[in-house]
Amino acid sequence: MSERDNLQEADGKKENAEAIEAVKTNSEQTDATDSNSEEEIVKHGTENTSTEKEEDGIEEIEESNAEDAEDEGNKERHTIEFKEYDKMSLEALAIELEKLLKKEKVQAIRSHVDAIKNEFNSKFNALIDEKKADFINDGGNEIDFYYSSPVQKRFKSAYRDYRNKLNDHYKNIEQNLKLNLQKKLDIIEELKGLINVEENINTTYKHFKELQERWRNTGPIPRDKYNNAWNSYHHHVEIFYDFLHLNRDLRDLDFKHNLEKKLKIIELAEELGKYDDPMRAFRELQELHKMWKEELGPVGKEHRETIWERFKAATKVVNDKKQAYFKEIDKVYEKNLEKKEEIISEIIDITSNPANSHGGWQKKIREIEVLREKFFNAGKVPIKVNEATWAKFKEAVRSFNRKKNAFYKDLKKEQYQNLQKKKELVKIAEDNKDSEDFDATTPLMKKIQSDWKKIGHVPRKESDKIWKQFKTACNAYFDRLHSKRNEANKEFIEAYNKKQELLETLRNIKLSKDKDKDLTVIKDHINTWKTLGRVPNDKRFIEGKFNKVVDELFSKLNIDKTEAEMIKFETKLETLHNNDDNNRSLDNELSFIRKKIDEVKSKINQLENNLQFFTNVDDDNPLVKEVNTNITKHKKELELWKTKLSKIKKMY
Repeated sequence: MSERDNLQEADGKKENAEAIEAVKTNSEQTDATDSNSEEEIVKHGTENTSTEKEEDGIEEIEESNAEDAEDEGNKERHTIEFKEYDKMSLEALAIELEKLLKKEKVQAIRSHVDAIKNEFNSKFNALIDEKKADFINDGGNEIDFYYSSPVQKRFKSAYRDYRNKLNDHYKNIEQNLKLNLQKKLDIIEELKGLINVEENINTTYKHFKELQERWRNTGPIPRDKYNNAWNSYHHHVEIFYDFLHLNRDLRDLDFKHNLEKKLKIIELAEELGKYDDPMRAFRELQELHKMWKEELGPVGKEHRETIWERFKAATKVVNDKKQAYFKEIDKVYEKNLEKKEEIISEIIDITSNPANSHGGWQKKIREIEVLREKFFNAGKVPIKVNEATWAKFKEAVRSFNRKKNAFYKDLKKEQYQNLQKKKELVKIAEDNKDSEDFDATTPLMKKIQSDWKKIGHVPRKESDKIWKQFKTACNAYFDRLHSKRNEANKEFIEAYNKKQELLETLRNIKLSKDKDKDLTVIKDHINTWKTLGRVPNDKRFIEGKFNKVVDELFSKLNIDKTEAEMIKFETKLETLHNNDDNNRSLDNELSFIRKKIDEVKSKINQLENNLQFFTNVDDDNPLVKEVNTNITKHKKELELWKTKLSKIKKMY
């Protein structure tokens, strides 16, 4: 069969199978001899050239019949569904090959296996190209690349099984083919000898019929010997019939039976021209040609040309419908070709506009993957351009991969530099993970964590490993830090609870109206407050509550405000000194005091400058008195701030 036939789906049961079988049965019962339509063409229609035979489809039929004659199992190839292998995945192709080997005769699946193998190799090679590109992108050397997969091993195993079974099959039939050929050649030699035998014509005719029966019952012969053997056999059958002119009745009776059977075959062939399924009609026509050639003998010379031309005309109708069918398929294939050409152009366009970042290339890689899937699912293209289209597609994808690989090759240099930077941070983290100097180490560990995030990608094969090293070292340090803080927090909570109790005591204190005694009691409570220690950061508001209660108590004592202020300030200094960031807290307080001193000095200067405007004015003047009062007030305030400054300086 032609390549096109191999693309078609299997036929159903033949509608005219019973009619053909009837012809077969009758032909076996008749006394007709075997014949060869090609011989009739050569002998009675020399104008029928090879080109004409191809146009009629006769040559294709004869080649296929010769193949079937060698091995009857070949015929089953016409009934095996030819699926859309180009749309199957690698795994599906392997499974399909295994199913064919299990369910069908090995000699009948050749075209299916070839198609499956071509699709599998194409798709697997494309996958190999992807894996190789990924391997190189990960820092590997192309010479070291190797890839295999379970589905490849599965397919290779099935294909090896197919080759072994096919070889075993042909070894088994090879000897029989040669033996059968020799038997048929011997029959031809016996046919030659019938002409010169001096015996009763009826005895000779009976011998002739026995030779015909032996010919029919002899098994298959090699396909390359098929036509020559049949031509030679037919030639000597014709000679024998000419020899039978001595007994015209026997010859004419055979001619009559053969004519009836061939006319029936012609009618069946003409019916095939009305079929909607041209491929099914063509295959049934092939059976009719086989019967015409192998099972029926010649007809009278006056009918030979007429019936052959009629049979040939019916054959041409069926063949023309088949050719028209393939033209429609070719249109579909041409559209598929256009789709694939467009996909290739899109790949080329993407390649001509390369990305300049890892993210950009990843996006383009995904786009190419989508286009690859579209290409594989676009369907078949005309056979004449199939290989060229596939080569063009592979080159477009490889061109993309070359540019991608060039980008990642440069990127690798940067990634290895990043790797060295991260290794340095890992060393810092591991060197400090056991440090007990939490105040100094914590900012350092936080800094290297921040620096880590700013460093770009490292080679993929090193990424997880170095991240785990860094993370392990950092976690070890911060776990210890948190454990330490959790222990400290217990103390802070206890301090808070005690200060809460003390605060309630202060709120409920009963003053004795003895100023010195009450002042001593308040100072004692303030000193106790100092000794209770720090509270959690979210509980520091209690210090404000304490200061407010103390202010209220001092106001009841009618003591000097400066003295009261300094008592509270000393408490504040003690609290600042106990903070985690005591240096920073004291620095902020020192800066605040100096700022207040500058502000008060500025106010005093401004007021003193204002007095210069009051010339020749008595000191009893209300405005002058107010200015002087404010100057005195600010000077006292200035002395208080200076005292605070002196106190805080002693904390350093």
